[in-house]
Amino acid sequence: MHQIKYGSQLIDYELIHRDRKSLGIKVYPDCSVRVFAPQDSSLEKVESKVHEKARWIIKQQNEFLSYHPLTPPRQFVNGETHLYLGRQYRLRIELGTEKGIKLFRGRLLVGAPDQKDVERIINDWYREKAKNHFKDILERTFPKFKKYSIPFPELSIRHMPTRWGSCTPKGKVILNPELVKAPKGCIEYVIIHELCHLIEHNHTKAFYDLQETIFPEWKKWKERLEYQLV
Repeated sequence: MHQIKYGSQLIDYELIHRDRKSLGIKVYPDCSVRVFAPQDSSLEKVESKVHEKARWIIKQQNEFLSYHPLTPPRQFVNGETHLYLGRQYRLRIELGTEKGIKLFRGRLLVGAPDQKDVERIINDWYREKAKNHFKDILERTFPKFKKYSIPFPELSIRHMPTRWGSCTPKGKVILNPELVKAPKGCIEYVIIHELCHLIEHNHTKAFYDLQETIFPEWKKWKERLEYQLV
């Protein structure tokens, strides 16, 4: 791992030497940077190239970070609305009862031994629902990528304060459990977005062309996710 300073920003990058003629730089959806250099490249030459491409690298990282959740925080009190798969449910808490959650006539019914348990019970329920829905949508969506010969990705669920989803250079798809609050079309959009990044790592024309081919309705669901999930 290496690092350069560009203005007030630091850019960390992984340097990989390979049998190749030219130096290449890739920025991945998790904002990591890899530099692929010929075997005989000096560190000085590599650093010079990274400095030269620093503005582009930062632009790519900022573009990846622009796909972020805007869902307002919810309170865990009676009467508050909570989202699930794009629908609003009004919270009703029943204290002193066995813990559990049911959806009934527009209400999110939560049984909890004590008020202090409510938030944890709801968050655990969301996480379990997220795991099931994300796995199901990924399995239904992945066949659309058959001709691109990418391996079926490992799915990870992790809270990310500024991201709906991401993926790693090794092919892991990471999704925010908050995404289960969005309609299934939004979830499918995020999953397809990350799968496209396993083929086209940066937000290039080739990336958007691929996304358009796989999921022509992506703009509608992106807008719904970013501006209407309230």
